[in-house]
Amino acid sequence: MSVTSDAGVYFDPYDVDINADPYPAYARLREEAPLYHNERYGFWALTRHEDVQKALLDWQTFTSTRSDILDIIKADVELPPGVILFEDPPLHTIHRKLMSRVFTPRRMAELEDQVRRYCARCLDPLIGSREFDVVAELGAMMPMRVIGMLLGIPEQDQMAVRNRTDANLRTEPGMPMDVKEDEVANGDMFSEYVEWRAEHPSDDLMTQLLNAEFEDETGQVRTLTRQEVLTYTAVIAGAGNETTGRLIGWLAKVLAEHPDQRRAVAADRSLIPNVIDETLRFEPTGHSVARCVTRDVDYHGDTIPAGSPVLLIVAAANRDPRRFDRPDVYDIFRPDIQHLTFGHGLHHCLGANLARLEGRVALDELLQRWPEWDVAYDRIELAPTSTVRGWQAMPIVVG
Repeated sequence: MSVTSDAGVYFDPYDVDINADPYPAYARLREEAPLYHNERYGFWALTRHEDVQKALLDWQTFTSTRSDILDIIKADVELPPGVILFEDPPLHTIHRKLMSRVFTPRRMAELEDQVRRYCARCLDPLIGSREFDVVAELGAMMPMRVIGMLLGIPEQDQMAVRNRTDANLRTEPGMPMDVKEDEVANGDMFSEYVEWRAEHPSDDLMTQLLNAEFEDETGQVRTLTRQEVLTYTAVIAGAGNETTGRLIGWLAKVLAEHPDQRRAVAADRSLIPNVIDETLRFEPTGHSVARCVTRDVDYHGDTIPAGSPVLLIVAAANRDPRRFDRPDVYDIFRPDIQHLTFGHGLHHCLGANLARLEGRVALDELLQRWPEWDVAYDRIELAPTSTVRGWQAMPIVVG
């Protein structure tokens, strides 16, 4: 059945109280309104694992070409070309193949030592401290530093880039994002870097983007235009910045709340990959992705009309008891940690391995220095954004 906003079950992605703990709302949606319609904001939502997974695979019906963010879809702005997040095949296939050259296993392995050195630079000065904010000291900065390593952005400029990309995702509490057409995937801030790198090639992503040859949709073999390079750079700089930073905050919180599991991983670091993926399942940084349906599509006795925006709530799907045993229990020993946090199908996150690497190294370095910690709950602060759920402040007391 479909339940609208004036019926018994209500979900609002901008509601501050719901966002504080959305899981009870997700549980009711899964059971009472697996196809949900919010009349106030004009979107539909799917929450069951099977429905969300199949929708993510069916790009012909659930198109990304109007964005994967509800606020941008509703703003009905003209999207810049060349953003793989907002494309379907054949363009998506061409551009993803080009972008995948950047995120190779070799390149990720090369980054690990750099990431580890950066973590040490952040954390070593804190040794001896009784308390520190793991988000402010590490989570808020490390992802942009890593993207800077990939792109070749000078270190002194990386924080300014982070602040601008973060600002574009921020919302006023209780309100949708204020979408400005000229700020969607705008790479103008990188123009000087791109021009300088064109004259001074190096072993970085920007140089690869400038020089990569590919066959475009017309069959022409060419390199990217400067504008295309700027757009690609903006997408890479923004895509993993907030999400990976929020993961570090969640790792600190859930492991403080599950000390036996934290001690187990402190004793056996081979468990760290399990920790990363169970945390991504249990507390995903991005709770939903948006799509538009290209045709009328039926779910649970009702019809989503063609052209409608749909939220695929992966955070609800990740806790669907139809798919997971004891889904509301955090368990790093779970035998099958398959989540939808990075998407599924052709839009599966290109930076997933980079995010896992950052989370893995950050956790390893934290445990190396402080195997025990608690959260200072009176000072934690949830970030004001409807697109990414995580902590703006996460002070921990170390022991």
